[in-house]
Amino acid sequence: MNGEALPAVVPLSRSITQQAIQRYAEAAGDFNPIHVNEEFARRTPFGGTIAHGMLVLAYVSETMAAAFGHDWLAGGRLKVRFRAPARPGDTLTVRAEPRRDRQADGRRVLEYAIECSNQNGETLISGTAEVAVGGPR
Repeated sequence: MNGEALPAVVPLSRSITQQAIQRYAEAAGDFNPIHVNEEFARRTPFGGTIAHGMLVLAYVSETMAAAFGHDWLAGGRLKVRFRAPARPGDTLTVRAEPRRDRQADGRRVLEYAIECSNQNGETLISGTAEVAVGGPR
């Protein structure tokens, strides 16, 4: 919009472990057996435990916070779809590709296409992220 290129966002990789899922369950108070009970989870269509969707989404937010700091934390917005579960043993990679920018309320609003995929290239989360930079807060 203003001729400036949108800032690049460095991809982030994280490994999912059952221990990380357990820690998230404790922090969130979400002990759904699909996340924390391997015996139960094996009998479901998932065939084993899966990570909480919000745990995986936190990695998306971490990626944007690393790129935009306070601007992201003060009002970054995500609009995503959960497409597949993350499982213990998965290595996730979050990427944010510049899409467009616009002006809103005296600030530059940057839009990125977001994707979180596993080591097999399967998309787990896709959507958009917006962050307002510069101008009044």
